[in-house]
Amino acid sequence: MKKITPFALAVTALAIATSASAQFAKPDDAVRYRKSALFVMQQNFSRVAAMASGKAPFDAKSAAESAATAEFAGRLPWSAFGEGTDKGDTRAKPEIWKEHAKFQEYADKMQAEMSKLALAAKSGNLDAIKTAVTATGGTCKTCHDAYRKE
Repeated sequence: MKKITPFALAVTALAIATSASAQFAKPDDAVRYRKSALFVMQQNFSRVAAMASGKAPFDAKSAAESAATAEFAGRLPWSAFGEGTDKGDTRAKPEIWKEHAKFQEYADKMQAEMSKLALAAKSGNLDAIKTAVTATGGTCKTCHDAYRKE
């Protein structure tokens, strides 16, 4: 059952993501969608980061599953940063829409590092996971520093 759940989540999320930009009836829907995707990504990344830092016991299987889920969820939020989604309950800075190409570049870098993390976690090599967590976390911080309100 545990193996089926991440797969079912992934398939469902992929179906949603492919038509995400067309399905938002209101800007608030897009904001909620991207916040949810980012939350899922963050929660799963944090599990792996806690193991890498020694704050949680290392479990190779759990690390691989969490990293894979974080990698997948990391693909979802970007279509929800469309026109009109800069208002409401969001910590997104206006610079996202003024510098959209740079913002997308940061998102692409994060996704590339998240993919490396998923591969490292799949290997079960804790040293490789530590290196990948550091690199991935760095891309998150760079984007947050530039584009997220505190």
